[in-house]
Amino acid sequence: MKKYLAMLLALIMVLALAVPAMAAEETEFDPDLVAAAQEEGELVVYGSCEEPYLAAAAEKFQEMFGIEVAYQRLSTGEVQAKIEEENGNPSADVWFGGTTDPYNVVAAEGLLEPYEAVNASHLTGDQYKHAEGMWYGIYKGILGIMVNKDELERMELPIPEDWADLTDPQYKGLIWMSNYNTAGTAKLVINTMIQKYGHDEGIQYLVDLDKNIEVYTKSGSGPSKNIGTGECVIGIGFLHDGITQIIDNGYENVQLIIPSSGTSFEIGATAIFKGAAHPNAAKLWIEYALSPECVNQAKDTGSYQFLVIDNAEQPEQAAEFGLDPENVMEYDFEDATNNIGTYVEEVMEALANAGADTEDAGRFQTE
Repeated sequence: MKKYLAMLLALIMVLALAVPAMAAEETEFDPDLVAAAQEEGELVVYGSCEEPYLAAAAEKFQEMFGIEVAYQRLSTGEVQAKIEEENGNPSADVWFGGTTDPYNVVAAEGLLEPYEAVNASHLTGDQYKHAEGMWYGIYKGILGIMVNKDELERMELPIPEDWADLTDPQYKGLIWMSNYNTAGTAKLVINTMIQKYGHDEGIQYLVDLDKNIEVYTKSGSGPSKNIGTGECVIGIGFLHDGITQIIDNGYENVQLIIPSSGTSFEIGATAIFKGAAHPNAAKLWIEYALSPECVNQAKDTGSYQFLVIDNAEQPEQAAEFGLDPENVMEYDFEDATNNIGTYVEEVMEALANAGADTEDAGRFQTE
């Protein structure tokens, strides 16, 4: 009897362990598209998310489909400039990650290829895709403030709670942000302030803020990477980048702040470049990017954005830090798309007129 009970218990345990595996269904990809993509055999990806996530996504795609993937990490501003210069003869096939403001600009310029993605049926809202299928959202993240609370305590300075606090002279030389000319994050900051305060007042806010900014980094995640060490005391950027510094790098001195008067959010996207040399592999990439096989890797590579497909696993870390993606201001994507090029020029001109040396490559970094 004991032997029978032991065998029965073992069988029950095996079945219990098998249930999660049976429940986790793999994404089905169109076999004709897979075959056509494999015939092309190659794919080139420009990624504007963090490099570990880009590398993991590219390597998983290559493993799943046997298609050789070359990838390069560039800021969204760099990708936009490169694709505009190549003008329909792109050196890459797809764009992966990074905020959609630059995506919308190149889409309006006819430099992205529309595609009706099957897996877009899993998107949690229509706002997470371009109306004509030029790009699809894969994640979203909140724009906010990060501080090194130990450094502020040492300086006997209060923790800023809102955007307006950052223009206080007591924070002079302590703030880092990304470069308006190279980073999609910085372009989102411009659009946010103009939509929040009005055109003239928004630009004036950025002029006032400039008086306290020590450096503008090339990439939007640049400030977050220097918060924990104290080289940057206050950073403006996406708060999920701050989570990476706390969880993955052990910087418990980093505090994340959602501005009290409201903030905006990014939609991180993926898209096909017009004139892509490997169009079928590019379409397969879009389907893959909208699958759990791709996006569930984010949290395992230090990227803690909220995901925007209904069959993905949300990163528990983002919820633990209270980064509610619904607690944001209404964002006018159309105005941002139509005017961001002009806004960047206006802001840079206003900074120069106020005395900033906008040609100083040490402060306005491009490398």
